[in-house]
Amino acid sequence: MSRIPADPVLYEIYVRSFADSNADGIGDLLGIASKLDYLAELGVDGIWLTPIFESPQFDFGYDVSDYLAVFAEYGTLKDFDFLVAQAHERGIAVILDMILGHTSKAHPWYRDHPDMYIWADQVPNNWVSAFGGSAWSRDEAAGRYYYHRYYPEQPNLNWANPQVRRAMHDVIRFWADRGVDGFRLDALDGIAVDPLLRDEPAADLSLLAGRDQDSWADYWKLEHIHTTNQPQVIDELRALVKAFPDSSFVVEADLPTEALRAYTDVTDSSFAFDFLRAPLDGKVLADVIAGAGTHGNLAWALSNHDQPRLVSRWGRDLAGVAAVLLLTLPGWSFIYQGDEIGMVDGKGGPVAYDRSGRDAVRHPMQWDAAGGFSAGVPWLPYTDPARCNAAAQRGVPGSMLELYKDLISLRRELSGPVEVLTSRSDSLTYRRGAHVIDINLGDESRPAADPGAPVILATGAVTEDGRLPARSATVSLRS
Repeated sequence: MSRIPADPVLYEIYVRSFADSNADGIGDLLGIASKLDYLAELGVDGIWLTPIFESPQFDFGYDVSDYLAVFAEYGTLKDFDFLVAQAHERGIAVILDMILGHTSKAHPWYRDHPDMYIWADQVPNNWVSAFGGSAWSRDEAAGRYYYHRYYPEQPNLNWANPQVRRAMHDVIRFWADRGVDGFRLDALDGIAVDPLLRDEPAADLSLLAGRDQDSWADYWKLEHIHTTNQPQVIDELRALVKAFPDSSFVVEADLPTEALRAYTDVTDSSFAFDFLRAPLDGKVLADVIAGAGTHGNLAWALSNHDQPRLVSRWGRDLAGVAAVLLLTLPGWSFIYQGDEIGMVDGKGGPVAYDRSGRDAVRHPMQWDAAGGFSAGVPWLPYTDPARCNAAAQRGVPGSMLELYKDLISLRRELSGPVEVLTSRSDSLTYRRGAHVIDINLGDESRPAADPGAPVILATGAVTEDGRLPARSATVSLRS
């Protein structure tokens, strides 16, 4: 049975940047194992590891060349088994990032079993890559074009071929048999495409709020009705859940929240991208979270290895408020490594590793004032370890780290779906069972939602006359 409880808190580990055990400047599995006591003290239920598989690293592991081997710079299968055993001893589940929709061109399947991929004799349509340009590239040796939703080094698998399902189920079985508790299903909505390869229609540009990544600009100009969310996607998800009833699955499907019901009806959870991209507006946030927990469990995150960090996005003075929001919602809540100590985006480094400009959110975890990630030279420089590090915050009342610990502990007492009580652009109040979460996003204090109720957690003290300070939040027991 999976070790993942209801309403879990998962901690995303960007493996390359979390902890380095051998001083080569690159994070690894034994480094993660060395920090499990920290994660247990934080109180998380599980860890999500970004891809650890053998890979040429054109997209830092999301281009897999061997699903059954560990990328050498991260360690070995023996190291992985040790990490899983140590995590389980502490009651921490392990979730792997599983890429079902594409492989690396370096995967043997690409040459040995080309029918496992999607081909056309000529560019058949207007499909574009998420990273810009046509989604079709010519393979000179084959004399044909292959489809890639992402980089040209990542050809898409053809799930219309039953061999693909069998092969990917074998991969998941390999890792489940090694003790893996669950899987994040990367970009699952795109694993199947229209068999007729029809053109995508133009998108309604008024619906593109929040999609501001320059590298994705061309992608969002089309409505992806033929390359995402095909009926076969749900069929494959249902088959996966049936084949692995003891594993947990959380879906990544970049779709409006209302479209995720089809996924949460089948599996454990699905990321709510509308929440991740929502502006700091109580009305907008209320629309996203209203009724959450009533129909399936959504997965909530306010940053990750692809998106700006929580503090950089919300501002340091609202970071605690954001944490209250994130960790009081029903479903799966994800903390991106370093957010619990208030890390911010960096400037990248002298070498631009990621072609899509995501180095800024992938700087090494800051364990102490000197950095503490590696005894060697980190692959990316530290951002601001003297100002922000875990050691300086541990046990310090009012620190970001201690707030996260308190929120995770309090989360065990929350129950029921979200009932929005009030929402304005600068304010949001909602109820979960016996608890009321009162959030003030504004620059001025305002009357607390229930000034007579006992406050059990606060980022700013309610005044004697019952006012909630600016940019603060409370959790109270309903009076």
